[in-house]
Parts: sequence; C-alpha cells; structure tokens
Amino acid sequence: MIPTCADLLDRLHVVALPMRVRFRGIITREVALIEGPAGWGEFGPFVEYQAREAAAWLASGIEAAYREPPPVRRDRIPINATVPAVAAAQVTEVLARFPGARTAKVKVAEPGQRLADDVDRVNAVRELVPTVRVDANGGWSVQEATEAAAALTADGPLEYLEQPCATIAELAELRRRVDVPIAADESIRKADDPLAVVRACAADVAVLKVAPLGGVSALLDIAAQIDIPVVVSSALDSAVGIAAGLTAAAALPELRHACGLGTGRLFVEDVAVPAVLVDGFLAVGPVTPDPARLEALCAPPERRQWWIDRLKGCYPLLVPSSG
Repeated sequence: MIPTCADLLDRLHVVALPMRVRFRGIITREVALIEGPAGWGEFGPFVEYQAREAAAWLASGIEAAYREPPPVRRDRIPINATVPAVAAAQVTEVLARFPGARTAKVKVAEPGQRLADDVDRVNAVRELVPTVRVDANGGWSVQEATEAAAALTADGPLEYLEQPCATIAELAELRRRVDVPIAADESIRKADDPLAVVRACAADVAVLKVAPLGGVSALLDIAAQIDIPVVVSSALDSAVGIAAGLTAAAALPELRHACGLGTGRLFVEDVAVPAVLVDGFLAVGPVTPDPARLEALCAPPERRQWWIDRLKGCYPLLVPSSG
C-alpha cells in the first residue's frame, strides 16, 4: 500500500548538503528525507528532472521508509573512489578521502574541458589507485568516444567506459569499435525499458542506482533479468540513500566490481556521521540521521516548500492506472 500524501508530508525533512567541490554542476545538494515506520527513505531527484522521472525517486524513498529491506548476502561492500572533473593537481587531495579504495571512477567529458585534461586527471589517478574507470555521462559522440578511449588507455588500461555516449545505438556501435568494456548508466535508469541496452548488446556492465530505478526491490528485479555484471552506484545520495545502495549491493547474488557508493565523501556535511571506509569497504546497515544535523542542515523555508510541491506533483504518478 502507498501511504497517503499527507502522511508523507508529515514525515518530511528537507536538507541542503554543502559539497566540497562542484559535481554535476552543483555545489549544494538538496534532498527530502522521509522518516517512516520501517526506517528512513530519501527523495532526491535532481532539480531539472520532471515529475514523471522524479516519481521513481519518490517510490524508492517510500519503499525504504515503509518496507523492511531484503535479506543480504554480505556485510560490507567494496567502494570506488569518485574523482570529479578537477585539475590533475587536486587528485591526491580527492583520493585521500577514500582510504583503502583500490578502484577509482574519474569524471571525464566535462563541458569546457579538453580531452587532454581528462588524460592528465586519469593518469594522476593511476599513480595512486590500481583500477580506474571513467564516466562521461553521455558526453561524447561515437567518434569522440573512440578517440577518447585510445587516449585514455595510452598509458594504462581502463576497467570500463561508463556511459560514453548518450544513446543505446551509439553504445552498441562504440562497443564494436573499441576494446575497452562499456558500462551503461543513463541508458538504463532513464529508459522506458531498462533492459533494452542489454538486449541490444550495447554494454558489458550495468550501472544500477536505487533511487532512479524506484527502489531496492526494483533494482534487484532488473539485476535478476540481465546476464552482465552489475555495479551499484549512488545518485549523489545523502547517507540515507547510500545505506539503501549498500543494501542493494549486499543483496545481489554476485558482486564482481567495486560500487560507486562512496560519494558521501564529496559532502562537507551529511545528515549522519560519515561511515568509516575500512580498507576500501563500507559496512552494510541502516542509517538514522542525527537530529542535530537535520536541524543544522535544514533547507530554507522556500526550498522546503519547493520540495513539498514537488512531492505533491509526483505522488499521483505512483498510483497504478485503473485502465
């Protein structure tokens, strides 16, 4: 059963989390948290997302707040470091926030930057971390991605290219052109059919994110239907959303790769005491926000009202159609 909209609003906390560096074009991350009978859920679609897409994030938050989590198969998850599109000179400082991580995901194809900047950043990471993957967020054409793959592997291998191009057709074409494995993210979480990318043989790895897919159970259902490895990643979640991601990763039958669930290190402050990264792993378990942090990080009244209105706009989309 879906709780009433009034019940959700009564349980809502809207917070603004300051970030250490600009990421996805923002320096403050706003999310709405739901304090439910089964725990805490997170509703945090990025501000540019329309209601239809954002509704999946609300479904995810409701699931976490009102339903018991699935049984897990492991009690800790290997984490990749996340390196934003910073200058190469800043890489050491960023990686220091991810002690023990043996995999790093490096943002590339940043608007306004050159491929040479990406190469410098990736090579700086390679000096400190043995396994490197890159994420272009669909920023390249097939030709650009082909050239980037060659440039970025000239000095060492890549674990994979994450969403190098925007469309499934482009990913499939690129996969035929290059030897570097291709991972799909947006082509899964933003698609009407999240399995289409696998059927098109357009990816070697599936990057799955709890909130955009509608919750832990939806993620596990998709993972059960595909025959390629899964990486569970964050959608720049607070500690509450990260806990859901860790639960999903812990419930998977198999986990071959480090997961992108260390993005809490990108925040100056979070709603709970940051989980300790031990030898590159995070422990699996529920997170309860600290009341003092919730108060200190509370969004201004006009932003709280914006999130209330947004939740009200998404809520009708959760009700199954009677047709």
